Amino acid sequence: MEEIDEILNEFSFLDDWEDKYQHLIDLGKELKPLDEKYKNEKYKLKGCQSTVYFVAEDNSDGSVRFLANSDAFIVQGLIALLLKVYSNKTPKKILETNTGFLQQIGLESHLSPTRKNGLSAMLNKIKSEAHLRLKK
Repeated sequence: MEEIDEILNEFSFLDDWEDKYQHLIDLGKELKPLDEKYKNEKYKLKGCQSTVYFVAEDNSDGSVRFLANSDAFIVQGLIALLLKVYSNKTPKKILETNTGFLQQIGLESHLSPTRKNGLSAMLNKIKSEAHLRLKK
């Protein structure tokens, strides 16, 4: 998948984890702010230590658009990675997409346990939204 290849390529040029964290933070800063109407309990994602609002919307072409925001810089960067890969894809494509790219760039071994839990919660939300739409 083109988006995953881009991510792997971007992170391959970074030598140490300080640079990779800074890149994650920069990616998060590039995200458009989430509309205030989504910043409420209905969209608050459970399982994240930081506050994360996560929205799934249907596009007219059958794909799913994800919008999300966090109050933590690194988490906002993780959101940017996930949205790049999964947003505006069909439910089938979302479910077929392997999450191995996260291990390939080293996130599994360099994130704190609480951030890993948050990442897992976001991935679970993405997959569950795709499953819900396939059942319709």
